[in-house]
Amino acid sequence: MGYNKENFKRIREEYTTKTFRAQEEADLRRYELYAAIPRVRELDERLSAFGLRILDAALHNGDTGTSVQALRRENEQLCKERAELLRKNGYPANYTEPQYECNLCKDTGYVGIRMCACMRRKLTEAGMESSGLSALMHKQSFENFSLDYYKTNPDTARRMEQVYSFLQTYARNFDTQAKDSAANSLLFMGGTGLGKTHLSTAIARIVIERGYDVYYNSSIGMVSDFEYRRFGSSVAQTDGDQTARYTECDLLILDDLGTEVVNQFTLSCLYHVINTRLNLGKATVISTNLTSADLRKIYGDRLASRFLGEFFVIPFYGTDVRKQKLQV
Repeated sequence: MGYNKENFKRIREEYTTKTFRAQEEADLRRYELYAAIPRVRELDERLSAFGLRILDAALHNGDTGTSVQALRRENEQLCKERAELLRKNGYPANYTEPQYECNLCKDTGYVGIRMCACMRRKLTEAGMESSGLSALMHKQSFENFSLDYYKTNPDTARRMEQVYSFLQTYARNFDTQAKDSAANSLLFMGGTGLGKTHLSTAIARIVIERGYDVYYNSSIGMVSDFEYRRFGSSVAQTDGDQTARYTECDLLILDDLGTEVVNQFTLSCLYHVINTRLNLGKATVISTNLTSADLRKIYGDRLASRFLGEFFVIPFYGTDVRKQKLQV
């Protein structure tokens, strides 16, 4: 798994803080209780010494079983007295115990050596926020992608059903450790309004839920980030290279390739990101309205050969769904 490093660090620190806070609040309630009912402090001191008294009995008494049983009976009586004191004074039985948000992991984030479901859920939510797709994920998924808009043509409907099924399988089986992980890179090609962004978002949602780091941006947004790194203020750059995520994330989704202004700087940025990810075996999903001929004409053979030769091309078919929706 490859949760975003910054998200993991932040949430891990949050869990550490929550654990300490729960314990500190329990201590404050305990001191309050001791002030209100001094007898409870006496009982707690005797109960806390129970383990040592058991050990002492085992080491020094010949009749260990009898001594231990007597101590256990005494311990039970002390617990009953304590519980009765709390009840009579209007306190819940667990008043001095830490109140955790998650009783399963006690706010540590882990149950044994396994990550708790609560921490995994928080990492997933954070991953969606930091992916760049948070807003889209609330309304675009495999579940609400309708194939009805493609059924006007039987051949189109059949092909888009195949695309839909393939991409579902791709998302559910996404694996950064695949032997040929470069083959995980997809190139969505087709006109506007055919569902490329919707299905990209649907893939991202499942891949993030499975614990991988996903980052989304348009090609214009990516170029802008690289321009800012190169030409932005030196003060802003002291926080580190904000473009590193383009090459480091488990899955990069680059939308609307071909809408950016193409110049030598743009080509250099694209080549750097695409070539680096291919060399590292990292998956990339790119969507474009351009044809194969357009890609060669605009980006030249060096980049076009990577788009068309190293990516698995997914053609999108049909009529602009956005226009169809407006006509309803």
